[in-house]
Amino acid sequence: MKIEKIQSQMRKGILEYCILNILKDQDAYTSEILKELKDAKMIVVEGTVYPLLTRLKNGGYLSYRWEESTSGPPRKYYMLTQKGQEFLALMDQSWEELVNAVEYIKNSKL
Repeated sequence: MKIEKIQSQMRKGILEYCILNILKDQDAYTSEILKELKDAKMIVVEGTVYPLLTRLKNGGYLSYRWEESTSGPPRKYYMLTQKGQEFLALMDQSWEELVNAVEYIKNSKL
């Protein structure tokens, strides 16, 4: 088994959580979201983000608005909805539980 495949699967599992976290304090357009994910080394292929944004929007967790740009076509800015904020709070709790469980196992002295 290759480590790259495992790393990719781990990243895919938390990508939605990362997107919601990027949008928790400010609206962002897709290029900004992609840059943040790339800077954090969370994404390798850009095409994986677009379906996630659509799924989060269709689930009612995100909404968007179009905004004119001075340097090109209008930009679609994504933002968390109230439902998205509530969902992120639940995901934060789940994340903490997961981190604690993994740390417990890592430090277990059987």
